Amino acid sequence: MTNHTSVIIAIRAHFRSQMPAAGDWAYFDHAAVSPLTRPAADALRAWTENILANGDTNWIDSYHEVERTRDAAAKLIGAQRDEIALVPNTTVGLNLVAEGLDWMAGDNVVTLADEFPSNVYPWMNLSARGVETRRVSTEVSGHVDLDRLAAACDARTRVVAVSWVGYATGYRHELERIANIAHERGALFVLDAIQGLGVFPIDVSKLSIDALASGGQKWLLGPEGAGIAYIRREHLDQLRPFGLGSHSVVHESDYTRIELNLKPSAARYEGGAQNMCGMIALGASLRLLLELGAESIAAAVLDITNHACQRLAEIGATIVSDRRMDDRGGAQRSGIVAFELPGRDSLTVKKHCLTQKVVLSCRAGRLRISPHAYNNEEDVDRLVAALRSIVG
Repeated sequence: MTNHTSVIIAIRAHFRSQMPAAGDWAYFDHAAVSPLTRPAADALRAWTENILANGDTNWIDSYHEVERTRDAAAKLIGAQRDEIALVPNTTVGLNLVAEGLDWMAGDNVVTLADEFPSNVYPWMNLSARGVETRRVSTEVSGHVDLDRLAAACDARTRVVAVSWVGYATGYRHELERIANIAHERGALFVLDAIQGLGVFPIDVSKLSIDALASGGQKWLLGPEGAGIAYIRREHLDQLRPFGLGSHSVVHESDYTRIELNLKPSAARYEGGAQNMCGMIALGASLRLLLELGAESIAAAVLDITNHACQRLAEIGATIVSDRRMDDRGGAQRSGIVAFELPGRDSLTVKKHCLTQKVVLSCRAGRLRISPHAYNNEEDVDRLVAALRSIVG
């Protein structure tokens, strides 16, 4: 056993002990909604018991716990804490840019044709202001020719907006090259990070990412309704803030002082009452992920997805995701694997797997698995057994 393998085994075992759902389910659907970690559930229970017994008399303690979530999010992506906004979901985070820029008729946004709707509709909604959304086609695997992406940009391109990992096939895009394409044309690089954050390491400062958004309910293992957004500090005053409220200003606790003196941080976007319990639970999961380490998590996820691809091929499945190990070193691989079972309806297969306590998804007419670092070979055995029982 190599040292690399032993590290993966140790990380997987510790991680699995913090995922109670793993006791009953072979859970392969983290690209949709994940089960909660034990620390997140404990944090939710503690918050609930406190509110049940004491109302808001300990509100300041909850506030400090929420701020710990901001710190953890900043550490996870290599940002400063004042560049982090705690938002309900990816959509809200992307709209901070879509609704914040000073658009002019004739401007355009460049994105990909296979993006999740949350990274398309905010830009399409700008058409009433004369802004064009250009969607660059991708291959079946999700690969995009970056020369074509560059060719779609021009002097009026204000934003290049892509997903780190494509939701349908799991193609992991080359962020540094895309950032360079955007910046060479004077555009902002906006990243929908939800399908990569929590699996792969990222440093937004080194990659020159201008804005990032991610919900917490997928690979970050938090509850729905709690997510993060990052706005590079230098862009804060270039974006028109919206959703303003009492918490947007520096004197947030003085309700009689009406002065629009915005916080000099991304927290200006947190105008109203917050989903405190959700943010506290998300923070607990973020700290677990930080403890495990992004490099180790990534290695474990790629290890189990490679194994799953081998086992799926044995039963005649066609792997649609790009899993090649070539001169790129397999850098396009992610935690998402899309596949087809010839002659089988994907929805029927999904429903059958649920009866076997195996959870997967259907996307774009295909089956999709998305194991996290705690999933093990026994889980894959259960997946394959469930599929064999319907394939025959």
